[in-house]
Amino acid sequence: MIVRNFIIILSLIILVSCGTNTTSFDAQYYLVRHAEKTTEKFDPDLTELGRQRALDLADRLEDVALTHVYSSDFRRTVNTAKPVSENKNLEIILYDPKNLEGLSKELLSKDGIFLVVGHSNTTPNLSEFMGGIAGDAIIEATEYDRLYILERKGNSIFSEIVVYGK
Repeated sequence: MIVRNFIIILSLIILVSCGTNTTSFDAQYYLVRHAEKTTEKFDPDLTELGRQRALDLADRLEDVALTHVYSSDFRRTVNTAKPVSENKNLEIILYDPKNLEGLSKELLSKDGIFLVVGHSNTTPNLSEFMGGIAGDAIIEATEYDRLYILERKGNSIFSEIVVYGK
């Protein structure tokens, strides 16, 4: 009888302690390069394929409870972020891609789930500044489907690189 009651109490303690933390991270970051761009010299927009990739990104993040959407202030990045921000009813927060160290400090100081849209030469660097992996250099002409996923728990960063879209 004593052993049975002990097992019941121990089981209840385990169940209660398992249910107290619903997430395994303090913050999560999705970092992505803008989608396919036009050939205009100054501030190019997205191509039709790029617009579809932006929708693919929104689909990929549909079940993610984003709290913030960041983008550099260029048409190609803002228009990549726009379908996600509209689906999540979140404002796009503009950042300076020349200050990645400052952006990384800002992001790491906040809890939440973030999307950050950048460029082929900033996204891997931002991941590294935040303590994640950079991976191989992004192929400027053809690689638009790399998605960095970083999770912060305390001071530890866990990261992976996946691809998204068709």
